[in-house]
Amino acid sequence: MNKGGGVGLGSSGGGGPTAAAAAAAAQKQKTLQQRVDTDIGNIVDNFNFLASLAVNDPPVRNSQEAFMMEMRAARMGQAADSLLKLVSELKQTSIFSGFASLHDHVEQRVNELNHQAEKTDSMLSRIGEEAAASLKELESHYYSSALRSQPPQL
Repeated sequence: MNKGGGVGLGSSGGGGPTAAAAAAAAQKQKTLQQRVDTDIGNIVDNFNFLASLAVNDPPVRNSQEAFMMEMRAARMGQAADSLLKLVSELKQTSIFSGFASLHDHVEQRVNELNHQAEKTDSMLSRIGEEAAASLKELESHYYSSALRSQPPQL
């Protein structure tokens, strides 16, 4: 009989899919499958025992059989409760791992946009320098030009 626990919520790393993270995920999946198999096996075994006692001609012959039936029913309830806890844990893990992957995606996107911003800043700086050099060259041509000294004709 499984008493729950064992698998933590914070076991998924935020560093992306590495070999260690894949091994941890595989181990977690194996542990969860073992818990499910154990709990379902307990429910089936206890149900089969209860069904075999219920089919007998004299329903309950003595207090020992009645106690066994109550004990098996309680074990079925515990196994079902363990399965419900497992489902709740899986939901929480799914939610939190969804947030972790969302956070990783946002972080990656922020890094990409920061890189684009740096490229844009350097490009704007280069364009500004080229414009300043071109303006300086045009000014020198204008001020040294013969057309500057002539008055405009109407």
